Amino acid sequence: MLSNNPYEVIWNTPSEDYNETMPLGNGEVALNAWVEPSGDLRFYIARTDSWDDYGRLVKVGAIRVNVDSNLKENIDSFKQVLNVKNATMNVHYKKGDNEVNLRLWVDANNPIIVIEIYTQKPTSVVASVELWRKKQTELLNVEVSDIFFRRPEKTIIEPDIVLTGLEDYIGWCHHNIKSIGPDLCARIQGIADFSRQDPLLHRTFGALVTTERYEKIDDLTLASKTGRTHVFEIAVHTKHPANLEEWFNETRQILKEAKLVPLVKRRKEHEKWWTNFWNRSWIHISENSFSKSKGDTFVLTQAYTLQRYMNACAGRGSYPIKFNGSLFTVPSDEKSSDPDYRRWGPGYWWQNTRLPYYTMCTSGDFEMMQPLFKMYVELMPLFKFRTKRYFGHEGAYIPECIYFWGDVFTETYGWQPFEERADKLQESRWHKWEWIAGLELVWLMLDYFDYTEDEKFLREVVLPFTQEILTFFDQHYNLGPDGKLLIYPAQALETWWECINPMPEIAGLHAVVSRLLALPEELVETKQINFWRKLKEKLPNLPVKFTKDGKIMLAPAQDFREKHNVENPELYAVFPFRLIAIGKQNMEWGIEAFKNRTDKGAFGWRQDDIFMAYLGQTEQIKEYVVKRARTKYEKSRFPAFWGPNYDWVPDQDHGSVLMKALQSMLLQVDGKRIYLLPAWPKEWDVEFKLHAPFRTTLVGKVKDGKLVHLEVDPKERLKDVIVLFPSSKNFNIN
Repeated sequence: MLSNNPYEVIWNTPSEDYNETMPLGNGEVALNAWVEPSGDLRFYIARTDSWDDYGRLVKVGAIRVNVDSNLKENIDSFKQVLNVKNATMNVHYKKGDNEVNLRLWVDANNPIIVIEIYTQKPTSVVASVELWRKKQTELLNVEVSDIFFRRPEKTIIEPDIVLTGLEDYIGWCHHNIKSIGPDLCARIQGIADFSRQDPLLHRTFGALVTTERYEKIDDLTLASKTGRTHVFEIAVHTKHPANLEEWFNETRQILKEAKLVPLVKRRKEHEKWWTNFWNRSWIHISENSFSKSKGDTFVLTQAYTLQRYMNACAGRGSYPIKFNGSLFTVPSDEKSSDPDYRRWGPGYWWQNTRLPYYTMCTSGDFEMMQPLFKMYVELMPLFKFRTKRYFGHEGAYIPECIYFWGDVFTETYGWQPFEERADKLQESRWHKWEWIAGLELVWLMLDYFDYTEDEKFLREVVLPFTQEILTFFDQHYNLGPDGKLLIYPAQALETWWECINPMPEIAGLHAVVSRLLALPEELVETKQINFWRKLKEKLPNLPVKFTKDGKIMLAPAQDFREKHNVENPELYAVFPFRLIAIGKQNMEWGIEAFKNRTDKGAFGWRQDDIFMAYLGQTEQIKEYVVKRARTKYEKSRFPAFWGPNYDWVPDQDHGSVLMKALQSMLLQVDGKRIYLLPAWPKEWDVEFKLHAPFRTTLVGKVKDGKLVHLEVDPKERLKDVIVLFPSSKNFNIN
């Protein structure tokens, strides 16, 4: 059955295996859940901070729930519904002469998984823990950001620990008895004397399972005695550092405190959180009389909705969303049967990590930006230390590729010790001089401030962080003959390896400095303003070149050679930095650059869809976003498990580009100006609620090529709205 509700995914047959799972989560704890033909409920459990002793983000474990083990035959009838409006999976099936209703959810306010089962006939239900890290094992599939990638050293995975001697619980945990990576990286990369706590050693994560009418079968199996109602609760917890007793006591306390509140009330609070989440914003697209193809608009709406849902399921934890699968990876049929496998490994590539976060201000999901800010802000002392050690000057640069504790990938930096090198930087040329991360992060922070007007965040986080990033660029590069910064050696993303004045850094500097100078003077210090003004005077112009027919177009750099990848760095002046866009001068430079781009595509981290929106290319963007929304992993049953593309399944960049493109087709901002419907096709009706700077929300409706309703809050912001839709002169204002 296909639901016509984009907030529902309905399956009328059970799942064959882990490729046919549904995602659930509360922002910190997430599940891949499915029901087998036997009626058994199975799910993998993940957390955002379950880093093992090699710094891999691994699953916590898995659970199997069996209803009425006496009935061996498969189920007769079946319906499984994921309702993303309340982040709940409901299952109804018949088996023999029994009827089963099952509800699975992860409490939005507690790290607790809840399984509710209601049966027509009294029966027993058994929950069992399924582990695969049962003994010390060599990891055979090592990925590029794994510690021992392309090294002879073995990666030895330690077993999980099954808790014994418990009367009313079953449980397990993984306790890091060693730490492979931080100390090794520090010694090789010349930062061993930087003081920090080991991020891996004694990190402990796992779960406790409990039920009311319990019967403990063994240390991994717990039964709920015969009855018609059964409830299992699973607390999933990480503590670092911790011994087993400390972890167990905290995890047990989480369950005890939660149970002081009746489950019905917790359920209502859970649903309240999700109701508030969905009330923040939405995009609902539908066909109209101009539409030529049917079904595209539902697919777009569902894709947008489900991607935002997955962000919420995994985006409120201790660390940023992992681009290569988030918390929803499953074993790979092609590469590994290991549930912990993810292509590209545990590391954070900035260019991949950032994309979900560009959607969050417009959708009003501000709290989900905090894990990204938190990780990089907490690493700033290391960034400053490394900059001083490597270059002998102040400020901070942020490498493209880092582990969550801040060190560069071992394969990227290389294995020759720091002391033996003339060139202290990493050996890998893929991102040796790619230092756009700091400027983009500042840009996102300024977005966050503009939308929330959080002055404390500006003073305590944005301005100090920005000072270090800009100081690096000011002190690291010399002035050229024209008195402007000469950014060299340099590269333009991973694509052009030999550059002078690459577009991403030049556009980023111009955009950030101009935006800082536009801040209210009462929020900044005079010395900061003077520094920004002096730096602005030293910035070279955006690099451009001529097309074959003599037109000006944006260029990847002032000078660029050696193409190695397939990005379009020349268009970073369009997105993310919005210097060349609708309402700006010289937009034709961006249009020409877009027309002449060498690499194209509507998949993965490719940003063509977003570029089109900011350049007003309405006709082309329709084709791209529809194609993107219809392109999921062929083996996955869930319609928003994209990939693998350049990354892994589910590819978070693929869906995030789709989200940002649709948002930007509807709404773009420039200072106080709000451009409404700048790239929206007349063939699509739409109802939307989106956010804009200065705590502004816009609720609108487009019908048959006309904007028929617009509601702006606060109302005084209506004067800043510029409607660009061609047939929108008449609409209602509330």
